[in-house]
Amino acid sequence: MSAKSPTPTPDRLVLLKMSLTGTAANLVTLAEGAEHGGNHESLSPYVTGIGAFVALMLLLWITTRFNRDR
Repeated sequence: MSAKSPTPTPDRLVLLKMSLTGTAANLVTLAEGAEHGGNHESLSPYVTGIGAFVALMLLLWITTRFNRDR
């Protein structure tokens, strides 16, 4: 008595195909909403870059303080 996996019926294939096409359509709709570039008016790239640089330098400084034996 071996258990066989059920063969996919046409109904199951149609449901799977409808699900995939519906998901693809939803993703296309979501992607079309990003036409504005995603930048907020008050968000300056210079401030973001400087903030990231300062944060990385702070992490580097903290790491070197804890690693004095090298």
